[in-house]
Amino acid sequence: MILDRFRVTDRVAVVTGAGRGIGAATAVALAEAGADVVLSARTETQLHEVAARVAAAGRKARIVAADLSDLDAAASLAEAAREAFGRLDIVVNNVGGTMPRAFLDTSTRHLEDAFHFNVATGHALTRAAAPIMLEGRGGSVVNISSTMGRLAGRGFVAYGTAKAALAHYTRLAAADLAPKVRVNAISVGSVATSALEIVTGDDELRGRMERATPLRRIGDPEDIAAAVLYLASPAGGYVTGKLLEVDGGLQAPNLDLGLPDL
Repeated sequence: MILDRFRVTDRVAVVTGAGRGIGAATAVALAEAGADVVLSARTETQLHEVAARVAAAGRKARIVAADLSDLDAAASLAEAAREAFGRLDIVVNNVGGTMPRAFLDTSTRHLEDAFHFNVATGHALTRAAAPIMLEGRGGSVVNISSTMGRLAGRGFVAYGTAKAALAHYTRLAAADLAPKVRVNAISVGSVATSALEIVTGDDELRGRMERATPLRRIGDPEDIAAAVLYLASPAGGYVTGKLLEVDGGLQAPNLDLGLPDL
C-alpha cells in the first residue's frame, strides 16, 4: 500500500529543538511512523513530556538536554544516537530563530549570531551524522528553514539572510552527500508555536495575519511534521536538494511589523 512508503519502522532519528512546537510534533510523528528518537533541546522537563508521547506511540526516546548553540553539543547528538540505538537514519535540524530588528539596530554581531544559530548548528550535526548514516544504507536530513528566507519584509535582515543561507546549504549538502544521504529543507510559514504567541494571543493581530495568508489560517506544528515525515521516509526517496514550501500559500509577508522609513 502507498501508506507503507511513509513508514520509518525501526529507523533512528535525531530531532533538535524537540521540546515543543515543530520539533515536538515532528518527534512524535516520526515515532508514530515507527522510529526511535533522540530528543534534544534546552529544557529537560519539556523533553520528558515529548518522550512520554514517543513511548505512547510504542517507540523509544533518548533525551539529551543541551544548549545547541554549542556546536560540539549539536555534533554530539549523532554519536548519542549510535550509542543509544546502534544507528542513525534521520536528522531534523529544527533548532534556530532570531528576533526581528530594525536594520540600523541589526549589528554585524546579530547577523553572525543568526547565521551561527540557524546554519552552523545544522552543519555541525549533519557533518557528524553523515559518516554514521554512510555506515548503513544512507539516510535523510531535513532542515527547517523559513518563508522569510525568500520573502522580503522589514525587520528580518538577520533571520531572513540566515534562513536563505540554510536553504542553499541544503542544496549544496545534497550534492555533496548524494546518493546515499538525501538532504532537503522545509520553508515554514506562520505556525502556531511559542515563537508566535504574541500574534496568536491577540485576536486583532491573528486575524490580520490569517487574512493575509491565502489559506486563511495559521499553520499547526503537525502541518510541518507531516512534511518532515514525507521527506524523511521512503515516500520522499526520490527527492533531494529541494525546498518544500509549507506556508499557507504566502507570496508576501503576512504581518507588517510597522517599522518606519529611515
